[in-house]
Amino acid sequence: MQHYTVGQAARLLGVSPDTARRWADAGKVPTFREGPEGSGRRLIDGRDLAAFAVDLAQRTQDDGELIQSSVRNSFPGIITAVKLGDVAAQVEIQAGPHRLVSLLTREAVEEMGLEVGMRATARVKSTNVHIDRG
Repeated sequence: MQHYTVGQAARLLGVSPDTARRWADAGKVPTFREGPEGSGRRLIDGRDLAAFAVDLAQRTQDDGELIQSSVRNSFPGIITAVKLGDVAAQVEIQAGPHRLVSLLTREAVEEMGLEVGMRATARVKSTNVHIDRG
């Protein structure tokens, strides 16, 4: 069976190693120590990580609120630009090495309170980029 370090799991889940470590410390994803007497690195069993990834994909907010979405290509990141027009708006998100741009209504940007520096997730389906706040 494949095993992953906490850092590898973080990259696969699209989160920081600190976040993955906190999840492991909280028992949200089971870990074990390699080596004799469990003195080595902390590892995550591949099956446990896969189950956690599926569960995580169903929850997108820290409070555990279920957000239903048919969009599967998620890019968590930070808003780097918000350009408002009279009716339309453009929001840019930097998600790791990816820069994503979403065109939406000004009203949607204002209702969501989107601003530079805020965490957001870009969800891409076909040629559309949807944004989930925080």
